[in-house]
Amino acid sequence: MPGLTTYILLFRGVGGATKLPVGPLKEALTNAGFKNATTYINSGNALVRSALSREETIAKVAALCKKKFAFDKAIFAPTAAEWKAVMDSNPFQNATATPSLLHAALLEGTPTPAAMKALLAVAVEGEQLKVVRGGPSDRSGGYDVAYIHTPSGFGTSKLAAKFDKGLGVVNTARNWNSVMKLNELALAMDTK
Repeated sequence: MPGLTTYILLFRGVGGATKLPVGPLKEALTNAGFKNATTYINSGNALVRSALSREETIAKVAALCKKKFAFDKAIFAPTAAEWKAVMDSNPFQNATATPSLLHAALLEGTPTPAAMKALLAVAVEGEQLKVVRGGPSDRSGGYDVAYIHTPSGFGTSKLAAKFDKGLGVVNTARNWNSVMKLNELALAMDTK
């Protein structure tokens, strides 16, 4: 449909005590007037087509989620094209062979050099962390993206454990399996 933009909705901090059930979320997004509402796994991922701007879409979804699900955390909304750019801008292309060990995190701001230095100081051999700057004129869209590769395992990595707080900016991360699947869903939605 002309005039509609596909947004990938990434909800921060879903899992554990924070629930955002996929069935009711999809229904609520549809009832709110979003087109082709789709959810992907129970960890805070949805896709919609919207005639609203990114800011208006986020505001509407945030109000809906607060009212229906008591969810009051950050929501990121890259477009399908921006998400493809997140994939293309990955500085660790060789790491995609083991997608569970590679993560991309969208950032609400730019981490300080001191924060990056402190995080890299806890990295063990082989671990990598790099921030790719975003922006309207950049291929990665409106968000800075942090890529983190933990070849010995994400769950056992000190770098991964310290990443969220140590980065010093609000972020939401997805492993590369989710990055690829969300891209696939967004591309399919863009052709509807």
